[in-house]
Amino acid sequence: MKSIRIGTRNSALALWQAREVARHLQNNNYLTEIVPIVSSGDKNLNLPLYSMGITGVFTRDLDVALLNDEIDIAVHSLKDVPTLLPENIEIVSYLERDFPQDVLIRKEESKNKEFHELKLATSSLRRRAFWSRNYPHAEFSDIRGNIQTRLQKLQDQDFDATILSLAGIKRMQMDIDYEMLPLMIPAPSQGVIAVAGHSDKKEINEILNTITNHKPTQICVEIERNFLSTLEGGCTAPIGAFAEFFGDQIRFKAALCSLDGKNCIATDENFEYNEVENFGEKFAKIVLENGGKELMAEIKGSY
Repeated sequence: MKSIRIGTRNSALALWQAREVARHLQNNNYLTEIVPIVSSGDKNLNLPLYSMGITGVFTRDLDVALLNDEIDIAVHSLKDVPTLLPENIEIVSYLERDFPQDVLIRKEESKNKEFHELKLATSSLRRRAFWSRNYPHAEFSDIRGNIQTRLQKLQDQDFDATILSLAGIKRMQMDIDYEMLPLMIPAPSQGVIAVAGHSDKKEINEILNTITNHKPTQICVEIERNFLSTLEGGCTAPIGAFAEFFGDQIRFKAALCSLDGKNCIATDENFEYNEVENFGEKFAKIVLENGGKELMAEIKGSY
């Protein structure tokens, strides 16, 4: 087989993730080539994502490259991947999840402030809503860019702290202080690297599934993404969802919040997994029946 062309965004973190996939393949004697592609989401660092009016802002250009046969597979942070994929594109493997958590990073002069005093920089509707749920008078600033860009903005601009994914910090081996945030439920599939492929390239897809797929991670993130897709219906909303195996049981924690965090509908379930039942859809329907339908309509009406 010729070299497998691995498409990726060209940020330092995305390239690390692509090299991780390449490492798995090379360890099994497959040749690889990494093909960096600038995404639309990376080109516009001024607008917050929720105002750009599209889903898949970080994956669209890689989708096009896959469909045009410029690459064989595309490596993504799964939380950036829409639950509805373009025709002929599928997720072919899920690497083992490492760090799903959100963490708080402060600038030095704000290290002694209480959480409720912090002026927070984040463009994430989920992070804003969950923070506001606990600290209703919080001030926010928008912030975009890769980890290094955000940390520089933290030093240069007028806010106290920002929230980042722990996975990115760990993968980049960054020596920075951070605080865990139990009040946050991660974004669905946060901390998971996924590989997308063209449905016609069955041999390559099977290779990736055999070599890189971690089945427990796949089960958990499919529950999270089914929960998200059942609730969201194409709308960007403050939704957290996290599934985790404990022995033969799965614990699933999730919540849908209003944009200001004042109204949150949460679920926390323990269950024994089976392949027949769509648990993500099941728990999302419970949320919708308990006020989530009206809350989603309110959120959609605010755009």
